[in-house]
Amino acid sequence: MSRHLGTISAIALCLAAPQLVVATTYTRDEAVKIALEKSSAVKTAEEDLVSANSQVDAGYGNALPSIDLSATVTRIFGLDDVEKSTKISDAAAGMAQSNDENGHPNANAFDTQVIGPALDGFTNQMMKQAYRWQSTVGITATQILYAQGKVGTGIEIAKTYKHIKEVNLDNAKASVRYDVNNAFDQLIYLDSALAVLNESKNMLQENVNFVEQGLKSGVITELDLIRVQLSMDQVNSKINTLEKSRILARNALLNTMGLEWETDVQFQGELRDPTQGYSYPDTSMSNVKKRRKELMMLEATEEMLSKNVSIEQGGYKPTVVLVGGLKYSNNQNEFYKWDAPDWDENINKYVALNLTMNLFNGMKTKEAVVQAKSNLRSTQIQKETAERGFRVQIESCANTLEDANAQIEIAKRQIDLAQKNYDLTNDAYKLGRETQLNLLTAENTLRTAKLDYLQAVVDWNKAYNALLQATGEY
Repeated sequence: MSRHLGTISAIALCLAAPQLVVATTYTRDEAVKIALEKSSAVKTAEEDLVSANSQVDAGYGNALPSIDLSATVTRIFGLDDVEKSTKISDAAAGMAQSNDENGHPNANAFDTQVIGPALDGFTNQMMKQAYRWQSTVGITATQILYAQGKVGTGIEIAKTYKHIKEVNLDNAKASVRYDVNNAFDQLIYLDSALAVLNESKNMLQENVNFVEQGLKSGVITELDLIRVQLSMDQVNSKINTLEKSRILARNALLNTMGLEWETDVQFQGELRDPTQGYSYPDTSMSNVKKRRKELMMLEATEEMLSKNVSIEQGGYKPTVVLVGGLKYSNNQNEFYKWDAPDWDENINKYVALNLTMNLFNGMKTKEAVVQAKSNLRSTQIQKETAERGFRVQIESCANTLEDANAQIEIAKRQIDLAQKNYDLTNDAYKLGRETQLNLLTAENTLRTAKLDYLQAVVDWNKAYNALLQATGEY
């Protein structure tokens, strides 16, 4: 590599923060690390994963019994007070105290102790339905015994969904790294371009000094001074434009990192040097399919939707549930009156085995199965389309990288030729053998060649990054 090309390569491949300015400085790795911590895309993917983990836990919860507490207070209007009655027992007792015409008791102990209270209790229970305030408190336990695989399949779907969100998080992080690196490369290009323009400005300033001295001695005309001053103005204008572009690029990088705009922030890093012989990405489709996270998510989605078809088809099958509970009932004339719970009188204990099977629901189950199968097929089509798209993307990125390599070689030759042309023209101009117009043209050609080389290096890095991303190696 020639001396001039070596100089421009050093400028193009390295960006250093000014040493005299006390400012926050970020390296490329630091910028990526901060972006991974603060990026809204990564944070959103992390929250999606938290939700997916919760769905797995909820799926396991469906296999456990459900225990519910219920309480009901009812006010019935248009009823009079209802009191507990012992009229039958009292009548039986009265009969027991009297004798018939033969002198025998009218009632026996069985009537007074059993029949009378039993009939009173039955009557009171019937009369309870007419109390103004009726309250119940109950605890119910429900355990699903059979649900045509919905519980187990639901857990498997939740686990698959969790896997999708894990891959999605990795994909979001890869996208953030890609965006930060490209933004970082663009910032390096702008700083390097500013260095080239400032170098060109120094060269023009030497020419200005030479012209001014020649004008004083009368060997150079004022027209030569005007020409070089116009060239200087053009360079200054380009420098101002690039400085504004650099501010925007810096703020864009800060935004990608998830940070607020900072006036004095600096970045320090390097571009990949195309001449260092970086390994070519693996473009084998069998390996690409294993690495591309988008395809992994589509495959997991296909698996999840396939299981969802089974769940929807379960609507044709019965569900068996075991139910048990305790229920306390209290009926009074006033809401503030409560009976002490009596396990024998007020609390009902029950166990039930419930079987439910839908016979007709307006074709809902049938259409749900149709929709589930349609969603599955749509995902399969997306996966097939994605695989073909990856092939096209890789081929396009490979061609772009090949073109970038060719442009690098052309840019190298352009710099060498432009530098030689400038050196010869400058020497001839100082000896009076070449016109100033040709010198300014040579300087502009050299400046353009250097900027073109910088752009070629950045384009090569972008193309290399794009191919890494296309092959899933990023």
